[in-house]
Amino acid sequence: MRNPFQPLKKDNWVKPYMKKYKGLLCLILVLGLLTFFCGAALMFNAGYLISRAAQRPDNILLIYVPVVLTRAFGIGRPTFRYVERLTSHNWVFKVTSDLRKRLYLTLAKDAAFFQQHFKTGDILALLADDIGHLQNLYLRTIFPTLISWFLYIIIVIVLGYFSWFFALGMALLLAIIVFLLPLVSIAVTGARVMQKKQLTQQLYTDLTDNVMGVADWVISGRENDFIAKSQPTLKALRKETLATKRFEWRRDFCIQFVFAIISVALLLWTNRYFTTSPAAVNWAAAFVLSLFPLIDAFAPVSQGVEEWPIYMSSVTRLNDLKPQEQALPQQAKLPTTVPPISFQHVEFAYPNESNIINDFNLTVNSGEKLAILGQTGMGKTTLLDLLLGDLQAQKGAITIAGVPVAALQEQRKELIGMLDQKPFLFNTTVRNNIRLGNLEKTDQEIDEALKAVQLGPLMARLPKGADTIVEEDGARFSGGEQQRLALARLIVQDAPIILLDEPTVGLDPITEKALLRTIFSVLAGKTIIWVTHHLQGIQNADQIIFLEHGKINMQGSPHTLYQENARFRKLYALDSGE
Repeated sequence: MRNPFQPLKKDNWVKPYMKKYKGLLCLILVLGLLTFFCGAALMFNAGYLISRAAQRPDNILLIYVPVVLTRAFGIGRPTFRYVERLTSHNWVFKVTSDLRKRLYLTLAKDAAFFQQHFKTGDILALLADDIGHLQNLYLRTIFPTLISWFLYIIIVIVLGYFSWFFALGMALLLAIIVFLLPLVSIAVTGARVMQKKQLTQQLYTDLTDNVMGVADWVISGRENDFIAKSQPTLKALRKETLATKRFEWRRDFCIQFVFAIISVALLLWTNRYFTTSPAAVNWAAAFVLSLFPLIDAFAPVSQGVEEWPIYMSSVTRLNDLKPQEQALPQQAKLPTTVPPISFQHVEFAYPNESNIINDFNLTVNSGEKLAILGQTGMGKTTLLDLLLGDLQAQKGAITIAGVPVAALQEQRKELIGMLDQKPFLFNTTVRNNIRLGNLEKTDQEIDEALKAVQLGPLMARLPKGADTIVEEDGARFSGGEQQRLALARLIVQDAPIILLDEPTVGLDPITEKALLRTIFSVLAGKTIIWVTHHLQGIQNADQIIFLEHGKINMQGSPHTLYQENARFRKLYALDSGE
């Protein structure tokens, strides 16, 4: 079996935080020890008190101290337990807060890298599972295991004070629970829990794809296929879960059986050791009863470490989460006039795939309106990502006013604005959402932008006008209204280059036509590159290109293509329903 501690040798996601909060960690361990000490001491005093009271002492003062101690330990046990849980969860919340912030900054540092190398489901698995696993690593594994080890040492030392031979025997029996069965759990369930993790991650990916495309499933009448697609993975996951439960039942039975042996051995030893006098016999029940609360300290260790492979997988995955640092060239500064754009012999391929862009050449003149059409997967959106600098071409050059886009990243927000299929609206006021385009814009300028996109009458009807909350993800507004709000954001951004990535998807034809008319009206002086999947509003473009297999298959103005290209006329007729 591979060394289970190997991922921790070069770890920077677990050990640093144990050092950072080591004082709080020590407090947690002390409180945990005190909790189980009070539990064992409570039963110890109760056993002694019962035995001593059965002898009918002449004076109540002879059992007064055990009575007081029983009360004290009875109060101390839940008190220390509560404080230990409060402290341990506070510790974990501090750590996971740091971890989530760090993960967010890691993902945000190079979002394009993760979009290129990970599926959405993988990112959700990372956020939902891996950080959660680190939280469980502390709460369910590290804390209980360390406390059990300390208790193990204390018990052996205490028993050794009376009999080192008996202490050695107890050490061997307890070692079965503390060391042997946890190692067996890792060995037996290691591959199984990893399989469960892989299946769970596959479910994340499948369900993410399915849910995001649920409308297409319903429209195509394949609801049953939608439900059935995840069934094989669910069945395999259920099978692994049942097999794990069966092993856990057998392991827990072994733990209880070993404790039964320890109880009998302790009973026999105390009856032999503490029956030499009437006074000593009172200690027999005390020692035996003190054992039972300690079961709660030792039994969870095996359960906590059985998922160690999952935790280490998460640690490995997080430690490997290193976005590629893109070394940017010396940054240039362009005037914010409308610049020309040039693609020269551009080639691009995603990892382990063939080229999606092949020897692509294109010039977009200042103020020109370019429409890019083509089937899904032909590279339309990839061209926009290359122009933004989110992706880097393997060959060729992409320039704005003769300057490579990589040298314009610090000025990108001033040069390029974008309107995509589903612009995100934050759960704040309309004005705040628009002001994201330019934080320095006044309320009056924002109101003018809203009027320009024909939302003035709507703002007048809202309870608080432009200070109305848009609700989460813009739920207060329709799809067309959301796009107009995003368009107003572009107006206040005032970038000379505008990228439109199918902004009318999901809109009805009337709303789509009206929105396109508004877009090309308010952005009349800008350079526009418009990715679209059909020909509604195509007359607004100065130039059209059709992409097929990463190359330009057709190119020209709408009028020229309609006059000279039979394929374009056919597509136009189909799209317009003629």
